[in-house]
Amino acid sequence: MKAKAAVFTAPNTPFEVREFDVTETPKGFGRSELIASGVCGTDIHIYKGRLGMPVPSIIGHEFVGRLVDCDGETAARFGLKVGDNVIADIAVPCGECLLCRTGDDANCVNMKDTNSESIDKPPYLYGGYAEVNYTPLSNLIRIPEGVDPKAAAVFGCPGPTIIHSARLARRAGFDIGPDTTAVVQGLGPVGCFAVTYLKALGLKKIYAIGAHRNPSRAALVKKLGADEVLSLEEDGASAVTEKLLSENGGLGVDLCIECSGAPSALTLGMDVLRNRGLYLIPGQYSNSGSISIPPEVITFKALRFIGSSQYSVIDVKDYLEFMRCHSDLTDTVLSLGSFYSVSDVNKAFSDAMAGKNIKTLLVK
Repeated sequence: MKAKAAVFTAPNTPFEVREFDVTETPKGFGRSELIASGVCGTDIHIYKGRLGMPVPSIIGHEFVGRLVDCDGETAARFGLKVGDNVIADIAVPCGECLLCRTGDDANCVNMKDTNSESIDKPPYLYGGYAEVNYTPLSNLIRIPEGVDPKAAAVFGCPGPTIIHSARLARRAGFDIGPDTTAVVQGLGPVGCFAVTYLKALGLKKIYAIGAHRNPSRAALVKKLGADEVLSLEEDGASAVTEKLLSENGGLGVDLCIECSGAPSALTLGMDVLRNRGLYLIPGQYSNSGSISIPPEVITFKALRFIGSSQYSVIDVKDYLEFMRCHSDLTDTVLSLGSFYSVSDVNKAFSDAMAGKNIKTLLVK
């Protein structure tokens, strides 16, 4: 039996689609067949050379598949069995560092991953861009009955990312709820899930900001829960700032979530937050450039900043429970996805980098 995989060989170089033998499943691992595997913004940063990655390798960390082989006894300890739909979580925290010991293993300082093993030795297929995947059973999370696995794949990384950042906000004493007015910067997958999640929390008002005029995407973001979608290109930064500052009697919004990954978004976010407002920043995962920040704005508005780079198994489980409880969103979430075969990975990346898709995914 053979399986295709997209092999990353060098930055800014087309992927090589290769066939690998499907080998015996190592002890403690599960073998899963691809249902859908998302192309993350992080993967595009790797492709462009902004994040280091050993080559050749199979990248991708948003694998959703069907578990087809494993040791049943070991799998049962993790609530798994052959036939389950699963999400693979690549993060392996050490369990011993300060962050792990204080309840935030998503930010483990000794974090390892499951998808960086060599493709030159069996079982080869550790990464997400493959028709078959091998992941430790401890890092597989069962997708509940009633949750469409392809829909779960659309927000497979953005969902847990936003949920973890909200978890950090609550730990810091910030209550995101019905009295909150929020703005989400960026209309990509992370921004779309942020809007969806905030809507479910019953916020008073949700704004979303995109860089360019895009009526079809704006309509989708409104369908996900945004009260207003603003465009920096169409409305202008000054008008957007003025509108957001009108909240809370002229103080600004309570919460800003930066999901665009654009460094320049930070200054606008700082401007529109009220005094003691909270800025969640899960959108910066590589060096995309620097900007000047006026520190006195932070001082005199007493702003609160929380960065959030990753997520843990508990966040994935919470995300899947969210999808189970909001099954009415399935069709809308699926409409955000654009699906390509593994063989068409280079077309998928080309379209993703051109901004043609909201969420790009590989399927078998």
